[in-house]
Amino acid sequence: MDFRYTDEQLALQDTLRRWIARDYDFERRRVLARSCAGYSSEAWAQYAELGLLGLPFPGEFGGLAGSGVDVMAVMELVGEGLLLEPYWSTVVLCGGLLRDCAPQAMKAALLPEITAGRLQLALAAYEAGGRYELEHVECTAVRAADGWRLSGRKAAVLDAPSANYFVVSACVDGRIALFLVPRTASGLTLAAYPTQSGSRAGDLQLADVLVTDDALVSPPGEGLASLERAVDLGIAALCAEALGIVTALNKATLSYLKSRKQFGAPIGTFQALQHRMADLYIAGEQIRSMTIVAAVNCETRDAAARRRAMSGAKAYVGEAARFVGQQAVQLHGAMGLVDELIVGHYFKRLTVIDLCLGDADFHLARYSDSLAAWSGC
Repeated sequence: MDFRYTDEQLALQDTLRRWIARDYDFERRRVLARSCAGYSSEAWAQYAELGLLGLPFPGEFGGLAGSGVDVMAVMELVGEGLLLEPYWSTVVLCGGLLRDCAPQAMKAALLPEITAGRLQLALAAYEAGGRYELEHVECTAVRAADGWRLSGRKAAVLDAPSANYFVVSACVDGRIALFLVPRTASGLTLAAYPTQSGSRAGDLQLADVLVTDDALVSPPGEGLASLERAVDLGIAALCAEALGIVTALNKATLSYLKSRKQFGAPIGTFQALQHRMADLYIAGEQIRSMTIVAAVNCETRDAAARRRAMSGAKAYVGEAARFVGQQAVQLHGAMGLVDELIVGHYFKRLTVIDLCLGDADFHLARYSDSLAAWSGC
C-alpha cells in the first residue's frame, strides 16, 4: 500500500508552508501568543480562503469532503508552524462531531458558518475529578417546558475564549447527551487562562442555563458514543500535529549541530552526537508510521477497532515525541531553554499535546485493555 501523500495533498502543504514562512514566522507567533485573543483573526480568514475550514465537511455544506489523511496533511503543517488558531477544536473536534452526529438542520445551519470562518466551537466534555474519562459527567440537563436546563462545571475547555458555541456533555437521568450552548447564554460563565503552549483554554460554569430543544446535538444514550468518535478524530489530528513538530525539531537540531563549533570543529562531526541524531530521526519515522495508522483508522465504523488504533498511536506518539523534545533541547545546550528560540516552544507544545485527550499512560492502559478484550482474555 502506498502511504505517500497525493500530489494534491503535497500542493496544499506547499501552499501552507509558503504562507507560514511569509506571514506567520516565529516572531509573529510570539506576538500573537502574548495578545489578548491569542491568535490571528486575519490568519483565520486566510484558512477560510484556502478551504481549510471546510476540509472534512461534505460538499453540500460548502466543504471539500476531505479524508482523515487530508486532515493529517494540514495538521502536520499546523505543528510545523506552531499555529495558534483554534483549527483543531473548531474544525476537527467539534466540526467532526457535528458532521457525524448532529441533526440535519443543525449541520445545515452551522457547518457552512464554520467553513466561511464566521463560527468557532469548543468541546466542553471533561470535568474535575474525571481525569480523561468521558463517561465521568456530573453536569446535568433537566427537561423544562421551554427546553433544557443545564447545571454543572466543565474543566480545561481548550480554545474556550474564542468559541461562539460550546458542545457540552450532560447527564439526563443517568444517560449522556450533548448540547450546543451559545457563549452568550444566561447563567454561563467562563474563567479563561493561557496554556503552556501559548494557546487559550478556560473552565465553564453552567448555572441553570436554558437551551431550546433544537440545541440537542446527540440525544440521551447516544452522547457518549458521539463523544468517543469525535475524540478519536481529535487524537488522530493531534498525532499529525506532533509529527509536524518532531519533523521541524529534527531539522532545527541537525542544522544547529552542523553550525555550532567546539574544539575547532562542528559538534555534528562528533560520533556520539551523530548517534543521538540518528535516534531522533528513527523516532520521527516511527511517529509518522503511527500517525498514518491513526489517520487511516480514525473514521472507521468499528468503534472498538478505532479506539484501539487511536490509543496505540497516541501512547506511542506521546512517548516518542517526549524523547525527541528532550533530546532536541539538550543538544541545543542552554539555548534550548530560552524563549527567543523556537525549540523550547516546540517542546512545550509537544508536552501539551501529550496531555490532550489522554496522556501516554492513559492510552497505554486503554490499549492493553482493548487488546485483552479483543483476544478474549
